[in-house]
Amino acid sequence: MPAALIRVALTGGIATGKSHCLARFAALGAPVVDADELAHAAVAPGTAGLAAIVARFGSSILNADRSLDRDALASLVFADAKARRDLEQIVHPLVYAAIERWFVDLAAGTASLGIADIPLLFETKREGDFDVVIVAACRAEQQLDRLIHRRGYSETDARRRIEAQAPIETKIARADYVVDTSGSVERTDAQVGDVWRKLTERR
Repeated sequence: MPAALIRVALTGGIATGKSHCLARFAALGAPVVDADELAHAAVAPGTAGLAAIVARFGSSILNADRSLDRDALASLVFADAKARRDLEQIVHPLVYAAIERWFVDLAAGTASLGIADIPLLFETKREGDFDVVIVAACRAEQQLDRLIHRRGYSETDARRRIEAQAPIETKIARADYVVDTSGSVERTDAQVGDVWRKLTERR
């Protein structure tokens, strides 16, 4: 892969604003890819990924049309740490392989950098695969509030999802750049723009 291609990872905690930041980077001209979308594709009907999940968790996690019932699966894995690890061992290798293919294809073109949104970057210990790590972060109480009032989780479910990830403070400490999403959308967008300028200078 040409050395000129800068591999950037965007990460953070659940409901800390990663998707908004990724959309802003894309609007500024950055090639982007979302690991969550790749994960969905990896477990679509007919895939080896979905077959492996059914083999581990049973057909009760399928909808009537044989697609993955994500709510049913989530209720299992967020209540059982071993089940969550088993799921991650199935899905994460598939997602990282897809991300690698995306970067290879990007390098074959004219792009000089690409940004991958990877929620569990540090948890999977893959930060070394990237030249730059950006962390989207907000205050803990905001994170919980967003999960409850924007996404409709109960407080118990919201806390389980937050606790399943590494503390946001740990991620901030290991980041090259941090986008604080605690304030207004305009303030967040200004920070994304500042990081983008710094990335383009690196190119």
